[in-house]
Amino acid sequence: MTALFALATSLLWGLADFGGGLLARRVPSLTVVVVSQSIAVGVLGAVVAATGGWSEAGPRLWFAVAAGLVGPVAILCFYEALARGPMGVVSPLTTISVFVPVCAGLVLGERPHPVQVAGIAVAVTGVALAGGPQLRGASVERRTILFTLVGALGFGTCVALIAEASTTLTGLFLALFVQRLTNVLAGGTALFVSARRGSPVLPKGGFPWRALPVLAFVGLADVAANGTYSVAAQHGPVTVAAVLASLYPVVTALAAWGFLRERLRGVQAAGAGLALMGTLLLAAG
Repeated sequence: MTALFALATSLLWGLADFGGGLLARRVPSLTVVVVSQSIAVGVLGAVVAATGGWSEAGPRLWFAVAAGLVGPVAILCFYEALARGPMGVVSPLTTISVFVPVCAGLVLGERPHPVQVAGIAVAVTGVALAGGPQLRGASVERRTILFTLVGALGFGTCVALIAEASTTLTGLFLALFVQRLTNVLAGGTALFVSARRGSPVLPKGGFPWRALPVLAFVGLADVAANGTYSVAAQHGPVTVAAVLASLYPVVTALAAWGFLRERLRGVQAAGAGLALMGTLLLAAG
């Protein structure tokens, strides 16, 4: 079950990142974050009300609040990096996010099987290569690299926090709702301050109504990914769940190939193969 839910997490995150990165090239990144997360809040609020999730309120929700404060910063930095730099550089760097939950699992006393340790090494290497690191001809600003690293560490921190925010399914719905509500409040405040300073918060054509379905998908897919990861971490080793969930750059690269007709280079194909091999080792362990 851990492997299944963790792989579902990587699929959802990969597609959400692909959609969010595309939107950030036409719509200010902060607006993408606030609108997509607002849609997620509305849906999660209805789910919590329908499942009676309010009864699960307790001290553990502070983990969700903390994740909600870190989340907007991580998403904003990542979308900015995708909008500024080549995906082949930005995507593989996000693999460092896996080290936050992995280290948390080790601190909590988890000790992966030697086969799983080998799988972790192979999978992380494969993910990095699948992003297609552009070592030649890719002019990347230091600011883009900084945005990417901050976003990646933020993602890893959010993943570790939300996994600690609940122990039941209804509690998970409530924790995700609190996290996203905090996201919207923090991001909305930043958006208001940005508008007061004269920074554009909407594209020249006004509110991107035509992009609303994609914004909804980005917000809901990101929420669903957090949920599936939390389930994966609760039913198996966090170290395994974190590594399998970190395969999302492979999904992003494949989405770019399928929808944008970006050509996959040999190093990317090799990376995808290694990622698959690492996945099999982790499952076998």
